[in-house]
Amino acid sequence: MKNISYRLVIFTLAFIFGIAFSIPSFTQSEGPKVKLGLDLQGGLYLLLGVKYDEAIKAKIKTTAATIRYISQKKELYTDDIQILKDGVKFTLLDKDDMKKMDEELKIFQGFKIDKKINKDEVIYYLRITPKEIQKTKTDAINIAVKTIRSRLNAFGLSEPSVRKQGKDKIVVELPGIKTKAEEDRAKKLISTAAHLELMQVDKEHNPTTNEDAAKYGDKILPEKGTSRKYVVKELPILDGNMITDARVAFNQNNQPVINFTLNSQGAKIFGDWTGKHVGDYLAIVIDNEVLSAPVIKERIGGGSGQITVGDAKEAHDLAIALRSGALPAPIVLLEKRSVGPSLGADSIKASLIALISGFILVVIFMVWYYRTAGIVANIALIANLFLILAIMALFGATLTLPGMAGIVLTVGMAVDANVIINERIRELIREGKSIKKAIEGGYANAMSAIVDANITTLIAAFALFAYGTGTIKGFAITMAIGILASMLTAILGTHGIWEFLENKIKLTPKSFGMKG
Repeated sequence: MKNISYRLVIFTLAFIFGIAFSIPSFTQSEGPKVKLGLDLQGGLYLLLGVKYDEAIKAKIKTTAATIRYISQKKELYTDDIQILKDGVKFTLLDKDDMKKMDEELKIFQGFKIDKKINKDEVIYYLRITPKEIQKTKTDAINIAVKTIRSRLNAFGLSEPSVRKQGKDKIVVELPGIKTKAEEDRAKKLISTAAHLELMQVDKEHNPTTNEDAAKYGDKILPEKGTSRKYVVKELPILDGNMITDARVAFNQNNQPVINFTLNSQGAKIFGDWTGKHVGDYLAIVIDNEVLSAPVIKERIGGGSGQITVGDAKEAHDLAIALRSGALPAPIVLLEKRSVGPSLGADSIKASLIALISGFILVVIFMVWYYRTAGIVANIALIANLFLILAIMALFGATLTLPGMAGIVLTVGMAVDANVIINERIRELIREGKSIKKAIEGGYANAMSAIVDANITTLIAAFALFAYGTGTIKGFAITMAIGILASMLTAILGTHGIWEFLENKIKLTPKSFGMKG
């Protein structure tokens, strides 16, 4: 037991750990597994753009609706609330309330507030600032990435990848998408804005065009699936941003419905409005299409509501979209690529051939050139490969084609440390040192060169991960894991093995590939 050092114990535990957590990836049994990326198992690649102008319009529209709600709540009498291209215009009917209104408008930090004071009234202009426009654009793409990722996770897809590319594009990779039906459903789920609005139906006016409707502060919306049109107030009562949950259920007629729940602010607005508008019609609008327009029979409290939907699959997808939140701006498809599973199989085959052939050649060379030292180095190399797979499996990493290239590269890098150590040991043996002292001195002399080389490579890997995109990140991850694992196996592990072998077998210069 005295020959079993802490180095050998750590190496042995790491080896067992690597084998144990690599098995599920090889056998596809229960447990953490390395998942294959789009380029290996096939699937769908989408490049998306965001229509920022719509996000800015939505920001202005929400501001207008908030002003109306504040005016009603604080009993500040306003009129002629208009949505402009660059902001909101409205009239405060009582000039004496100007100070109180100014105080309420302080919540709109991203707007420049101007006002025109007339004899009895005040006309306000809230214009969105350039800084707020830029913030809205940045928020739009960040929220879109988060929303799309949430929808796809709920959809049940295997390891979807959603990330920003540059400042204004989104890359979506969907491994495992194989049929046209799956592709169409995924694309619809991604691109559906799912912008829910509850809007009051205007019973007093009956305009035939949107130009005429705008005169009354209205707009005309179609009913989904029919030719019927509804005239609704342009400013919504509330929108989907106030939804906290949405679940599919079935009503008494066995029709699929979506039961939604509002946050405290939405519940208060909804309860107040329904209490004041008994007998009016409330249009439930999704993406500018009216799903239904029930009559309000009584005040609806509790902050919940119900949407009737055509079929169960549509209800399921819409509930996912509502739960994950509305897209802040419409998504436009810029590029689409389908990767077939046959291409993925060919990529896996070619990569495995490169990995196995490279591994075998390295193993043969090390044994031929370094003899026993080569065998020790090869044990460390095998442990290193198992460790890479185990760590990737534990963290749920996705293996891509460049990632496999990173593993192939790691095979050479992992054995490089042992080459340096063995050469240092051989140098000390030539100087007349004993085998034991040569081993200790070899590791001590080689350490600085190995650490410097690995640190510089790690810096490069971190830079690739930080600034690279997609598969470049996969390459950087596998390379970084391989470097860290090789430092454990090639330095600590092989040193522990030599400490164990020193008193078990007779070590000679031939053990390190030397003559004599």
